[in-house]
Amino acid sequence: MIYLDAAATSLQKPRAVASASAWAIGNLTTPGRGGHRAAMGAADTAFSCREELAALFHMDNPEKVVFTMNATHALNIAIKSAVRPGDRVVISGYEHNAVTRPLHSLWAEVVVAESPLFDAGAAVEVFKRVLPGADVCVCNHVSNVFGYILPLSEIAELCAKNGVTLIVDASQSAGALDIDFPALGAEFMAMPGHKGLFGPQGTGVLLCRDTAFPLIQGGTGSFSASPEMPEDLPDRLEAGTHNIAGIAGLLRGVKFVRETGAARILRHERELCQLLAARLSKLPGAEVFCADDPILQTGVLSVRFPSVSCDALAEKLGERNVAVRAGLHCAPAAHQSAGTFDTGTLRFSVSPFNYAAEVVKVVAILKDLIYNT
Repeated sequence: MIYLDAAATSLQKPRAVASASAWAIGNLTTPGRGGHRAAMGAADTAFSCREELAALFHMDNPEKVVFTMNATHALNIAIKSAVRPGDRVVISGYEHNAVTRPLHSLWAEVVVAESPLFDAGAAVEVFKRVLPGADVCVCNHVSNVFGYILPLSEIAELCAKNGVTLIVDASQSAGALDIDFPALGAEFMAMPGHKGLFGPQGTGVLLCRDTAFPLIQGGTGSFSASPEMPEDLPDRLEAGTHNIAGIAGLLRGVKFVRETGAARILRHERELCQLLAARLSKLPGAEVFCADDPILQTGVLSVRFPSVSCDALAEKLGERNVAVRAGLHCAPAAHQSAGTFDTGTLRFSVSPFNYAAEVVKVVAILKDLIYNT
């Protein structure tokens, strides 16, 4: 199979990820639930993973790294800690439902800082206009539909200037872009483990500047006599049994990112994305959503054709053993911003485990599907 759906899940991972998860299933239990070897080994594994994540994001305190089930779980903790019902919340025009639905449930006054695709200057100007008077800003670092890198540093500076709490959705940037979490001044940054960090599904991470409201309450293996959740992180936000097999795999995935280097990963993915865009652009009628300046885009590329639906193409590609994704990608706001809401797009997303020959082959298959069948 040619797998070009890494923006959904990184199916192709370092071999050490699966090995570590399998080993953990048979040898580790749960951190904080005993002084025996299996429990202590689990505690060591969890802390090592926190340390690797803290180092990747330039954090001094690994205890501010919280494990979650996924990025959606992490975003819900962040949003429901920072936003009160009726608060004025500014979001980008490229947010995922993992952001917009929790805000809707809180009856927040949502202001969309909508701007054209791949226009960072316009995005900054819109945020500059709408941030004054806001309580919270939630910003997608990279669009999961188009790979568009939003001007996060400039938006963070505007938030600081206006006293606005910043929450960052790094679902598509973690592992691909060098992110200095403390320097951003964000209150929270959420990410999945199973995308650019190459961990197993069912893992996620929330980076915290300070503390947060626990979304669920229960046992933590610490302060058991208290009826309240512990005050200190990470215990405050990690009620219940840890996914230690997932965390063990995530540890190996994060090590891979640090050893390979985010810059090298991004360079490889951009080269493949640019090759794909160049080849697709030669197909009659193709509308390719590619940035003129490569610095504005990661390894995610959307396209659509007037003669055939994106969903039909994705299904036909699947029959040819090519994995992509079509539709609205759980991000209707992004499609509204880009003018693709009515049709959706066909999305290709690459990883360090893809090669130029695969890209060339997929475009040839796509050409045959559209024009010869």
